[in-house]
This record gives sequence, structure tokens and C-alpha cells, in this order.
Amino acid sequence: MDLFSRSWAALLAAVAETPDEDFARPSGCAGWLVRDLVCHLVIDAQDVLITLATPAATAPTVDASSYWKRVEPPTGDDPLDALIPRLAAAYGDPALLRFHLDDVGSAAGRAAGLADPAGLVGTRDEVLSVGDYLTAYVLEWTLHHLDLVAHLPAGAPPPAETLAAARRALERIVGTAFPTSFSDVDALRVGTGRRAPSQAEAAALGAEFLGRLPFVLG
Repeated sequence: MDLFSRSWAALLAAVAETPDEDFARPSGCAGWLVRDLVCHLVIDAQDVLITLATPAATAPTVDASSYWKRVEPPTGDDPLDALIPRLAAAYGDPALLRFHLDDVGSAAGRAAGLADPAGLVGTRDEVLSVGDYLTAYVLEWTLHHLDLVAHLPAGAPPPAETLAAARRALERIVGTAFPTSFSDVDALRVGTGRRAPSQAEAAALGAEFLGRLPFVLG
């Protein structure tokens, strides 16, 4: 839960420090501008609030790793994916979008801090502990933090400890460790298809590993 708070606080701070003009720059999410990514984070924060307010009375069906499922890369045809850019554009002033994320995001952070890690919650037709749910979101926040600053040279990166935790989470999910020559950032970006591996990275990964890339999670 501490890593959840650190990763989320760092991401909120990075958005708060992003200049208005940078909201129109590309993000690390293919096809999304920074403003689209921030709008997605508003929805993510709402999901956290909804899930923490949805107690479950049955046994867990997933944990922090199995919560994530491998999915097909987004094509832009999904109704929600197509809706987000329109929602983001509707804000007009980046300050309004920044304020909305801070408002809902701060509430989500407070709710997470007050939640019982041993409690059970339901989401996406699954049941898991609060602790596992919040642990799963460290990967989400860290990847999206990397997406936020992908084309912003002055953007603050995610904290080192959350990058390391996100890499370990990805390796557990896919059942494969990245070569030690990969930095945490490179493992996360290459592993999730946010960029293609270099020639040297491809050689280090090997043909079998390369054939499994990318690991797109949803």
C-alpha cells in the first residue's frame, strides 16, 4: 500500500507540474495526447474509488498478479478508447482537466490510505483483497507515469522504487525475467510494447522471448 501511495502521488505531482502547452504533445500511449492520458487517469481514479466502496463476501478469485490479463493491443476501435480523446478535448482548458484529476485523484489516494488491506473487494467480476488490488495498481500508475513523460524532456520520472516494483510485477505476470542488462524503464517500455527493442536488446532477449512480445495487459 505504501508503493501504491508513492506511485500515485508521484504521478499526480507530475501531471500538476505539466505545463498547459504540453497537454497537446503525444504521450507514450499510441494515439493519445497527454491530455487524453490525463483524462484516462481521471477514469482510473474513479475506478479505484468505486472498487474500494464495493466490498465482497466471497473468497478471492485473483491476486495482484492474476488481476491483470493479457489482451490484444488497442486498435482505437474500443468505444471507451475512442471516447476518451473526445472527453479530454471537451475540457478545453488544461487547468480544468488538471483540477479534476487532482480532485478525484486525491480522494482515491485518501480512500486507499484508509482501506483495510485484508478487506475483500469486487471489480471486473473478480474478488481480491484490498492489498492485492492496490498492489496491482502500482504497475498501472508506473506505466502511465512513463507514458506521461515519454515526450516531455523536463517531466519528472517515476520513483526508482516504484519502477523496480513495477518491473517485478510485470515479470511475475508474464512468468519471465528480463535480462539484467535492461534498466527498469527499458524492461517496462519494451515489455509492454511501448517501444521496439534495439538490436542489442533483441539479442539479449533471444528469439523465444522476442516472439512473446509485447505483453499488453488489461
